[in-house]
Amino acid sequence: MMRSLWTAASGMKAMQFSVDTISNNLANVSTTAYKKEKAEFEDILYVTMQRAYSAENDQRPVNLQVGHGVVARATARDFSSGNFEQTGNLLDLAIEGDGFFAVRGVDGNIYYTRDGSFKVSMTPEGKMLATSKGFPVLDQDGVEIYFDGLMENYVIQASGEITYRDPETGEYLPTGQYIGIFKFDNPMGLEAMGGNLYRNNSATGEPISNFDSEDPSLVRSGFLESSNVQVVEEMVKLIVAQRAYELNSKAITTSDEMLQAANNLRR
Repeated sequence: MMRSLWTAASGMKAMQFSVDTISNNLANVSTTAYKKEKAEFEDILYVTMQRAYSAENDQRPVNLQVGHGVVARATARDFSSGNFEQTGNLLDLAIEGDGFFAVRGVDGNIYYTRDGSFKVSMTPEGKMLATSKGFPVLDQDGVEIYFDGLMENYVIQASGEITYRDPETGEYLPTGQYIGIFKFDNPMGLEAMGGNLYRNNSATGEPISNFDSEDPSLVRSGFLESSNVQVVEEMVKLIVAQRAYELNSKAITTSDEMLQAANNLRR
């Protein structure tokens, strides 16, 4: 069987994976704080027919090798910041920098997100800051954030500090809590869990508090971060992937025709 059949087939599978990745980016073009992905590929094992060598009476300056195609290696996520859209809502928060908000899932584990479209959840303990799914938003110490007074009197500073404006004096009083912002040495290792949430692991390293960072992130109240997907860029990638898929399909057809011609030599 001709090696080109399997090589071209690996190319078609790789381009299908690329199209799947691009489609997911385009589907999330309006998702708050979504970070686009890029498929990365690597070539497969080579067969070496002759090696390069240098001898007294015989010189071969180059190798004679043939590859076996391509395989998907990784999906690299681009964590560059998207545009900030002003909403005017106190609890809509955007992060200026590399940080992530921390939330606690229903399983009790801590997850991280750039989506700052938070809400007030009415609980038996009081008014709690939460995500749209009701996951508690955590402060710098990993504790849930509650509001005791009127919501219109709360102000979230750029440092993430939650302050309360005294209606009588107009003075901003500290509440002792900060919106929890955390960074990672290797954010590329974060595992996407869906729902705009990420989970850290050994590849990311331990979360670094914003207080311990040399370049702390800032919190912008009344803003939301939009997706960083560029539609035109993704469309160009889609066209390239489609053409590459077609060319690999053509290579399979050509290999099949060559095999057919070889089988007909005895006729």
